[in-house]
Amino acid sequence: MVKNFSTFNFGKSYFRDVSVLQLIKEKLPVSMSLGIWMTLLTYLISIPLGIRKAVADGSRFDVWTSGVIIIGYAIPGFLVAILLIILFAGGSYWDLFPLRGLTSDNWEQFPWWQKILDYFWHLTLPIVAMSLSAFATMTLLTKNSFLDEIKKQYVLTARAKGCTAFVHAFFSGSLLIETIFSLDGLGLLGFESVLNRDYPVVFATLYIFALIGLVVNLISDLTYTWIDPRIDFETREV
Repeated sequence: MVKNFSTFNFGKSYFRDVSVLQLIKEKLPVSMSLGIWMTLLTYLISIPLGIRKAVADGSRFDVWTSGVIIIGYAIPGFLVAILLIILFAGGSYWDLFPLRGLTSDNWEQFPWWQKILDYFWHLTLPIVAMSLSAFATMTLLTKNSFLDEIKKQYVLTARAKGCTAFVHAFFSGSLLIETIFSLDGLGLLGFESVLNRDYPVVFATLYIFALIGLVVNLISDLTYTWIDPRIDFETREV
């Protein structure tokens, strides 16, 4: 089994009679798409907001935004997803966004610009539901990090000279979000495989998720060391 997994030989699905690796290749782009756009949205909003909160630490703006962020963090993503469906996807109020999939049925017939609009139209609710918790965490982390740095002498000098800063960053799909919005990604594939006891697919999806997580964590750690050499303990003087 270890040999097969190390060579990505996961066998065949019990219920679909197709290679498990082929299934994962088909579903992975959907989950990656959700993860990429969620991360971009989270960083584009939370980092500037965190910086603003750090600069205005203790102000009214800092207090009320912290309250909103904490409340948002406390609400599970799947509850937000259900609320968004009820409000904006024809559940009980407005029918503004589609409920299922990443594209419309006649997507292939659209011109290129309409394909892009349709794609983001379908992505809006899932991305909002997935981003809430990550948005809250990243905002508070950014604020705390800047509070540690903002009072140091080099920052005070830079601010006195009118220096401004810009920070940006990058990169998983959610099982519950993909299931609720019927998005055909790895999360939904894993959920359906558990229900059907399709064990080769279950083990393969767990393996892929764990592998991606390890790679992303490794890249993150290496990036931290590159950005802030103080993290590298081997180079510190005793």
